[in-house]
Amino acid sequence: MSNVRTLKVAPSLLSADPLMLSEEVDEIMRGGADLLHLDIMDGHFVPNLTFGPHVARALASKGLPLDVHLMVDQVEWAIMAFSGYAEYITVHAEATPHLHRMLRLIRESGCKSGVALNPSTPPDFLPYVLAEVDLILIMTVNPGWGAQKFIPEMTRKIRYVRDLVDSAGVGVEIEVDGGIEKGTAGLVREAGATILVSGNYVFGSRDKAAAIKSLRESTNSGR
Repeated sequence: MSNVRTLKVAPSLLSADPLMLSEEVDEIMRGGADLLHLDIMDGHFVPNLTFGPHVARALASKGLPLDVHLMVDQVEWAIMAFSGYAEYITVHAEATPHLHRMLRLIRESGCKSGVALNPSTPPDFLPYVLAEVDLILIMTVNPGWGAQKFIPEMTRKIRYVRDLVDSAGVGVEIEVDGGIEKGTAGLVREAGATILVSGNYVFGSRDKAAAIKSLRESTNSGR
């Protein structure tokens, strides 16, 4: 069943060459990327610093929809700072005690709303916010740094979320981020993912179009 779902590939700019961002984005656009995943880190919620709104504004001018993943303590400020440039804005459930309000703010700002779960965060709160989200992001590594190894136990969480979304009959995207390459892409796709975030596998490849194609055509060869 999972193989008939429309699959999107969202290369993560965190793994791009910082001296060649424009050229690298042009290359993944030519290679068929559906979205550009932009990790926004503040050095507090996660131990890294990345991109500001001025970078998002410049990237948005390229025309590839931005998938903005907020890993910040000041959630409300960040939503307003990036909403003018994003297709999706995703906030971490762990970052705010007022998740409903933040998700509604994202939609009110004109973007599609997403909620992210760290690997150790149980998904049992999701039924209470399902009507407020367009995307659920399941982290398959601990956030903060690129090029980490996929946590295989997360496939069970993906299946749980897939069953929840299907049972509710809602058109919510299931995005997976962390350690996604040709082999793991098949696992998460079979489990029910519809958006694959991939950083090092795409941007570290000499042929980015081929890397994107291999993710899009991935199957679970282990079954």
